[in-house]
Amino acid sequence: MQLSIDLTGRDVLVTGSDTAARQAVRRYEAAGAVVYRLSTPQGAGHDGPLPERPFLVAAVDDGQPGWDALLDRCRITGIPVAAEPAAGAAGHVTLVGGGPGTTDLLTVAAVKALRDADVVFYDRLAPYQELPSLTSAELVDVGKKPGHHKVSQSDIEKLMVESALAGNNVVRLKGGDPYVFGRGGEEVAACVAAGVKVHVVSGVTSAISVPAAAGIPVTHREVSHMFTVVSGHAPLTEKEHQHLAGLGGTIVVLMGIGTLHQLAAGLRRAGMRPDMPMAVVERGYRPGQRTTIADLGTITSAASGCSNPAVLVIGEVVRVAEANRGHAEAAADLDRLAASLLGS
Repeated sequence: MQLSIDLTGRDVLVTGSDTAARQAVRRYEAAGAVVYRLSTPQGAGHDGPLPERPFLVAAVDDGQPGWDALLDRCRITGIPVAAEPAAGAAGHVTLVGGGPGTTDLLTVAAVKALRDADVVFYDRLAPYQELPSLTSAELVDVGKKPGHHKVSQSDIEKLMVESALAGNNVVRLKGGDPYVFGRGGEEVAACVAAGVKVHVVSGVTSAISVPAAAGIPVTHREVSHMFTVVSGHAPLTEKEHQHLAGLGGTIVVLMGIGTLHQLAAGLRRAGMRPDMPMAVVERGYRPGQRTTIADLGTITSAASGCSNPAVLVIGEVVRVAEANRGHAEAAADLDRLAASLLGS
């Protein structure tokens, strides 16, 4: 059971060492509480008077012996005690895959990393709208848009390293997975070169999840037993088109609207048949999600109004999705007919 309590203006006593309690202090201050600190069980380590009877005691598990007696006295006198996790060791970086942009697809490890962060560097493909409810950390927008980088990649790496060296727990929140066209390898290398401890939390890649949001499986028994993921930021070479066309299976292209014309033309030149089904899934899991389905020969005109973020899917699995959608619509029609007959 999870309860929500309005702490605005309430006196909250946070117990625990300064390092272990720093994030709990931020969380309660962000909730509007008047926060008091007690750093040692012996009563030392506080500035100014403590509240005579706090509304709540937030007990941070900092590993120091001696807190039990104080917390037992609080409970006996009817003061609620809330157990709080200790902040992790300071001065490291965690690259977090934020999935396709919805908090529903954040992993448990991602949520924990955000909760424990002091600073979060995020971009527009991550689920940034919900960050204030997931973390009390400082939020820094380093977002990238096609053709425009708010902060350059080298500057992002510099900011991460400097913040970690200053003693912060740094989270670099990225869309999808850090290692799938996310430049996570470069950011790990920058941390290692600077002697900063770094950890990677994998995320749900949009290469699989966004087609799934449109009902498209990237593999399907007796239809496709493989899939290839391609970056759409730059046009492919003729040799790459030939390899893709000859490989078979499903082709998934991330952020490929800008190079859609070259891709479709190149695959046709490489021998892929013009009636190969193709889908463009825009804004997966976000408001305004839209799927455009055509074939390789007509997709350029059919998708003329589409824009990134989008995932392109090329292959027979697109027909599987269309068939499933047709079955679902037919079943819905039968349900509506049955309801109408029963109601008459």
